[in-house]
Amino acid sequence: MGAPYSGGTSRLLAPLGAPEALIHLDTSFLIRALVRGSDEDRRLRDWLRGGESLAMSAVAWAEFLCGPLRPGEVELAETLVTARAPFGEDEATLAARLFNESGRRRGSMLDCMIGATALQAGASLATANPSDFTRFVSAGLTLAR
Repeated sequence: MGAPYSGGTSRLLAPLGAPEALIHLDTSFLIRALVRGSDEDRRLRDWLRGGESLAMSAVAWAEFLCGPLRPGEVELAETLVTARAPFGEDEATLAARLFNESGRRRGSMLDCMIGATALQAGASLATANPSDFTRFVSAGLTLAR
């Protein structure tokens, strides 16, 4: 893994040897968590109160930034989830394997990339669309509850 990113408020996960995030957020989860009173909002607040480590893949972060977003949502998301897990060669290889082994479904490559990043980090994945990721459970992905 790379060195921490020094620009802005977000950063990459710490270099090898540092504790990894326990829970990675999928784009769908983060979008819904920003809606006050939603199930995802309550779960996120519980995790934060409980001291859980949170992150999301750089891929999911890019997908989130594509919006549409309301004013202030990027800044709020940056304060809630400060760590971005990079997507490198190992994640790319695993994402391709997940894609090929799960039926090569059109439009599913981003999910494969997000799932691969969580798997490589040893993190569970929080998603509002579990059906997009349950096919990766046999590869070792754990969905956060």
